[in-house]
Amino acid sequence: MLRRALLLFSLTGMAWSVPAPEWLPQQDLSRRQEFLDRENDWRNGAVVYQIFVDRFAPSRHLEQKRHLYTAPRKLRAWTEPATPGSYLKDAGVWSHEVDYWGGDLDSVRSKLDYLQQLGVDVVYLNPIFESLTNHKYDAWDYHKVDPVYGSRQDVGELAADLHGRKMKLMLDGVFNHVGRRSPYLKDHPDFFKWINGQPVCWLDVENLPELQLENPKVRDFLYGATTSVVQSYLRQEKIDGWRLDVAFDLGFRYLSELTKAAHEARPGCDIIGEIWNYPEDWYPAVDGVMNMHGRIMILRLLEGKIRGPQASAMWETMVADSGYLHLLKAWLVLDNHDTPRLNHILKQPWQVEMARTLQFTLPGSPVIYYGSELDMAGGDDPANRSPMRWDLANDQNKLLALHRKLIKIRSAQPALRIGDFRRIHSDKAFAFLRKTLSAKETVVVVANPTDAPVEEFLQLRDGKLQDVTKMVDLLGSSVAPTIYGGSIEITLQPHQIVILKPDVSPMPKGYDRYDRMP
Repeated sequence: MLRRALLLFSLTGMAWSVPAPEWLPQQDLSRRQEFLDRENDWRNGAVVYQIFVDRFAPSRHLEQKRHLYTAPRKLRAWTEPATPGSYLKDAGVWSHEVDYWGGDLDSVRSKLDYLQQLGVDVVYLNPIFESLTNHKYDAWDYHKVDPVYGSRQDVGELAADLHGRKMKLMLDGVFNHVGRRSPYLKDHPDFFKWINGQPVCWLDVENLPELQLENPKVRDFLYGATTSVVQSYLRQEKIDGWRLDVAFDLGFRYLSELTKAAHEARPGCDIIGEIWNYPEDWYPAVDGVMNMHGRIMILRLLEGKIRGPQASAMWETMVADSGYLHLLKAWLVLDNHDTPRLNHILKQPWQVEMARTLQFTLPGSPVIYYGSELDMAGGDDPANRSPMRWDLANDQNKLLALHRKLIKIRSAQPALRIGDFRRIHSDKAFAFLRKTLSAKETVVVVANPTDAPVEEFLQLRDGKLQDVTKMVDLLGSSVAPTIYGGSIEITLQPHQIVILKPDVSPMPKGYDRYDRMP
């Protein structure tokens, strides 16, 4: 619908450089190309699915590779949950870091139908580099995929499969540190900073020696040369981008250089930084951050630690400070491999459901951590990394049904993917509006996270919404306020959230108050 609305500007095949009709609002004339660019950029508002490769799907070739799981590695049965272990001094890791369940790149490919039917746009894999651990944040050799997961050929085939389904593939780049057993320490000692004969390690974790990015040879190896790690996977395996581990430690200069090199290797790729900070200033050093600030605001709202009006004001401030093109590409994460699963943080089902609804309607790219759409349980690491519960993937799973519904709504509503964000002033609720250049696409979200009903008088900040327009809830409730004088009055029950859309259909006898609106 957005494309059709915007194409009004190019009637009779006119180019964008030709002046558009004078009757269009001036702000639309100046922004029409911006919205087309947003729509045409796959990175804006994409639905991302995060996969911990060892735990996502059982290997179809486990017997052929069983010999790869030698001590200190231990192969577990798929039905076993992940549990804490003991520290292995000789290996320099915890025993649960070398527990394996056998998943690999081929088994990921076996589940692409599930991901496509769910509505996923981007598959993001936790690290796959050759290393000792199951999480592989301790790389030995960046240019090699660990054999327990497969090969670089498997990466290329997975990327090709996803592209054939109009989906993208992103890898996890761990370019701040390597594993203690990496041959780089012996072969390239100048890649590291040494104190008293020992390499400086990230967070003083003895298994994670830090790379010395100040050395230009390190930068060329990681991202500067066409044969570098970053560029070679983009050029050869045709991956679509990198999520950068502990990107805040890389700093602005080196992030900017890496992002520039990646874009030269594969124009239009995506570079996302794991940055837990307030998201201001990080764009364009990266295309987007993992918006952990947005995450904490959602969680605190649903925990009752901040009120709805305060949360909406904080979102408005973050949007103003961080730049909107940045936030559209930023990943909005509620849980992942570093946090407890969402249902462990938020104890009540309504809290989880409201959090997911907000995640899919606020600006940015919502990230689903494998299994959380199935209501998988899991506390702190390693419990949050247990093998996928495929037995929960059925039509009776209410949370899975909600995810399918939210993704379907998001896919059908351009405003939720690429629209502007406007705070709606409220007394108790958390309320905001998403809008494009067409009022027919405006979406209003109102959430009541309190334990009591709320009645709100809300100003609708969209001058193209016509008077006496009825709003309908895309989630299916009976809440259906009518717009009077650019406002609505609404009553929400405790713990209720609505996604309101204007009903722009003509009246029964043909009158259409939107037929002359863009």
